[in-house]
Amino acid sequence: MDCRTSRKFKPNLPMCFLVCLSGGLLCLPLRAQEPQATQEAQQTIPAEAPKPDMPTVKDREVSWRTLPRNFLQDQKEIWLFPTQLAKGRHWLPTVGVVGATAILIAADPHDTPYFRHTGSFEGFNDVFSGRITGAGIALVPVAFLVGGHFRKDSYAEKTALLAGEAYANGAVMEIALKMATRRLRPSDIPPGGSFSDTFFESHRSATGVSTSFPSGHTTAAFAVATVFAHRYRQHRWVPWVAYGAAAAVGFSRVTLQSHFPSDVFLGAALGYSISRFVVLRPR
Repeated sequence: MDCRTSRKFKPNLPMCFLVCLSGGLLCLPLRAQEPQATQEAQQTIPAEAPKPDMPTVKDREVSWRTLPRNFLQDQKEIWLFPTQLAKGRHWLPTVGVVGATAILIAADPHDTPYFRHTGSFEGFNDVFSGRITGAGIALVPVAFLVGGHFRKDSYAEKTALLAGEAYANGAVMEIALKMATRRLRPSDIPPGGSFSDTFFESHRSATGVSTSFPSGHTTAAFAVATVFAHRYRQHRWVPWVAYGAAAAVGFSRVTLQSHFPSDVFLGAALGYSISRFVVLRPR
């Protein structure tokens, strides 16, 4: 083959972000190389199959201009989800999540006291405190947004915007459920108190901010993790790191006595579902 008609690749410099994932520092080289062909090569050589290290699924378009409209559309789909059930759709995963949550609620009075009386997680709790994990969840998309802007990496910028969109959607759903259920946190229950009757008992806040069901940290962690795991899935280690960090955040909410295991499970299910099936769904 004549070298003038061969496909040429111009590699971009890898972009490394020093990001905080739940208190841990990770260097993530997440800039995929993209081929650039000359006009002559495009005319003479058929398009190659997509490379395994490049995204192949077209995700939802997002920008600062479209973000408010996208958010409102997301909220409409989330709150109208019962109409999908009425049409006979999505019953299997819905029953699975509701059933697992109900089983965990029944188990909460039996497993939660263990974390109150053990000192095995003191070091873990120091690293994964509420403030540290909250800051880490927010820092990841911010780092990608700023780094993508200065590196002229539109893919990283859009990923950060999608993560922020997912975070906001999860927060609205989480606050609404907390206001409706007003569940006590494990730390609100006095020594010797019952862990059984916890729903509709919290009167600390009318907005539900200080209530337990579901876990806001876990919802946010899985919402952000799902966006990055999906958008950078061509790097096989990214989903493992993203979901692993989110799971660690969720577990810390139990060991810190901030939430019951059922709160964490539902938060993880909400965060994942909102990101994967609403925010990232191609339009």
